[in-house]
Amino acid sequence: MITAVGHENLPPDTLAPVEREPRIRVERYAGPAPGLVRAGAGLPAAFGRAVRASGRRLVVVLPSCGLLPEAVPPGRLAPLREVTELADEVRLPAYDTADRNARVRADETLVARSGRLLAVWDGSPTDGRDATAHLVAHARAHGVRVEVVRPVGAVRGTPGPAAPRSAAPHPARPAAPTEGTR
Repeated sequence: MITAVGHENLPPDTLAPVEREPRIRVERYAGPAPGLVRAGAGLPAAFGRAVRASGRRLVVVLPSCGLLPEAVPPGRLAPLREVTELADEVRLPAYDTADRNARVRADETLVARSGRLLAVWDGSPTDGRDATAHLVAHARAHGVRVEVVRPVGAVRGTPGPAAPRSAAPHPARPAAPTEGTR
């Protein structure tokens, strides 16, 4: 299983290079391992498109309260719909979505069960809202291969809704270097 995590609050000028990287990485991976991502905007949709374009299965995790998916904030329904429509399988793990620790524990479980973690991460420590740094450390501690993606020029946006999906088609593979694997 290839799991993707990363910053959601990506500004539009950063989203385009972030969209290219998962596709390039997923196409390089050997074997039929499916992709796994928690539903959301930005990286989840980009990763979902990359996984489907590679011919792999896509598993999407949609956090839930009991048997009902968590409430979706205004402005986030379209990206959530896109990634769930790409999915071959949607899982509804139940946990308190308002409890950050419960979300992080659920993400830790997904990451620890993966064979590879693709992390779109700027290297910054966790800020109390974003757990990417923690999940990268958790993956490494559990022997999961980690590949950090930080496209040249990519920056994080301000907290809030994630940037909308780029309408541009996927360009050819960029020559820009990215951070390597563990």
